[in-house]
Amino acid sequence: MVCARAALGPGALWAAAWGVLLLAASAGAQRGRKKVVHVLEGESGSVVVQTAPGQVVSHRGGTIVLPCRYHYEAAANDHDGVRLKWTKVVDPLAFADVFVALGPQHRAFGSYRGRAELQGDGPGDASLVLRNVTLQDYGRYECEVTNELEDDTGMVKLDLEGVVFPYHPRGGRYKLTFMEAQRACAEQDGILASAEQLHAAWRDGLDWCNAGWLRDGSVQYPVSQPREPCGGRGGASAGTGGGTASGGVRNYGYRHNAEERYDAFCFTSNLPGRVFFLKPLRPVPFSGAARACAARGAAVAKVGQLFAAWKLQLLDRCTAGWLADGSARYPIVNPRARCGGRRPGVRSLGFPDATRRLFGVYCYRAPGAPDPAPGGWGWGWAGGGGWAGGARDPAAWTPLRV
Repeated sequence: MVCARAALGPGALWAAAWGVLLLAASAGAQRGRKKVVHVLEGESGSVVVQTAPGQVVSHRGGTIVLPCRYHYEAAANDHDGVRLKWTKVVDPLAFADVFVALGPQHRAFGSYRGRAELQGDGPGDASLVLRNVTLQDYGRYECEVTNELEDDTGMVKLDLEGVVFPYHPRGGRYKLTFMEAQRACAEQDGILASAEQLHAAWRDGLDWCNAGWLRDGSVQYPVSQPREPCGGRGGASAGTGGGTASGGVRNYGYRHNAEERYDAFCFTSNLPGRVFFLKPLRPVPFSGAARACAARGAAVAKVGQLFAAWKLQLLDRCTAGWLADGSARYPIVNPRARCGGRRPGVRSLGFPDATRRLFGVYCYRAPGAPDPAPGGWGWGWAGGGGWAGGARDPAAWTPLRV
């Protein structure tokens, strides 16, 4: 190998390596990684990488810089032979390619195409600018800097502002495998929460006495008000929360993700649009919810969208309404006795009979979507129909002046 390097020369070797790199997007590559050691400039080593000591925080739709700088002693004025590579830690031994650069040649991979670029703030800057942040961008990233003989890495954690919410489908509690829990969260505008996110939610007051999947494959649940059915009133609680009578995060550990079934803890972040409550002239069955929202240029809101509107947009409404999964819920920012208790949160009526129970509906309107029915208009049945006449088919709705 040493002879081959001498014969081809460093320039030819790097050109060949770059060609292979551009042709093969090794998403999920499972190569060995050395232990990440952060050292200061001036210590020994040809390549020294420095990253953020803690974490960087953004929100869905935002722009964030993942900081990474390097010091290259051997060639302080020539960085063209240095390869910069960003990967995302998918599993402890799996890494997904995000971005790679060698001199003027750059390439982003997968969902990062068109969103990731180098900051390029002078020599030694390997920071990555990530635009239009998504829920899936949450996690740990590795910045690797390599010259011909030496390399070093640093780790950056990207966190998101948002809200954790428990979820189970219409079929009842403890019905979801790990993969089904992932799909359920995605269908409700979320992702499976991490253990760190669940712990932060517990510290913020989340209390839920049903175990749910987390993104690392573990099963946990947060208890802020200890009681016998939820792990007892005293003694040490398992998991990240710890504690005694003050509660904690109960932890079942890592479970068989294809056979065992639990609920899910989902996470969602900032909404690009708006959630609003629509009260037609008469409450509607679930089958009329989609038409009612469509008449206002919107769609029936998902559970995650309602939680995001409650937590981040301070939506407060003491009226239950249909959501896209067939559940009925309402958000409370300012608790009052007639609205379900003394704590803020999203109240749930479960999954009422879709044909017999009648509610308003929570709608979600995407950014820029017009409102075809401005204030002063509602939707109902005109002419000889109406509820007394028995014409309850939503297809017969017509705009009515309120």
